[in-house]
Amino acid sequence: MTTDVGDTPLTIDELAARAGVTVRTVRFYGSKGLLPPPVIGPRRVGHYGPEHLARLALIEELQRQGMTLSAIERYLRRLPADLSPHDLAIHRAVVASWAPDEVETVSREELGRRAGRALTDEDLERLAAMNVVAAAEDGAFRVDSGLLRLGVQLLDVPLSQEAILAARKVLVEHSRAAAHELSQLLRGEVAERDARDVRSLSAHMHPLVVQALLTTFQRSLREELSEWITRSGTG
Repeated sequence: MTTDVGDTPLTIDELAARAGVTVRTVRFYGSKGLLPPPVIGPRRVGHYGPEHLARLALIEELQRQGMTLSAIERYLRRLPADLSPHDLAIHRAVVASWAPDEVETVSREELGRRAGRALTDEDLERLAAMNVVAAAEDGAFRVDSGLLRLGVQLLDVPLSQEAILAARKVLVEHSRAAAHELSQLLRGEVAERDARDVRSLSAHMHPLVVQALLTTFQRSLREELSEWITRSGTG
């Protein structure tokens, strides 16, 4: 599935084709409130945009993780209403991280197909530095499927490779610290329960905690960037 549509409006047929689903599925999701209504243009034709495609991609990922339609509805209802297509793509990347690591060996041609673009030698070096891909035998590459989409998006970020790696280190260190503290908190809650209760609680808490951390981080980052931009504009 490709999620790059720019500002070009899509008809329902074009949206379905881009998302790899049927028109009937798009209409069904719309009737369930999983997709916002289209913008009605001339001749009463509905137009869809990047947000619709990003939401379809997120729904697809949630289904891959085994969530039922009712669970997906609850998940989407908890999301802030003002999420951008980029925010939704981040949520999808986080959801994909719930799955076990998927490291596969693929050809360079297949790697480009999965990335949705031709990858230059410089692109491959940057992806390797981010631990997304690694060179294998006979010109093939080992790729972490869960990280590939996010890694490809970072290729277009106007930051140096050193800055991206430094940011990754900060996120990993703070995420581990938060995970450790939350784990200690949960252990106190389940100390008197048996193993089955612990596994059940973990299965339910994992997506909720990830969603809460992501939403909190996004809001904090927006506030930090807003303050920085304000200071820069008045300094």
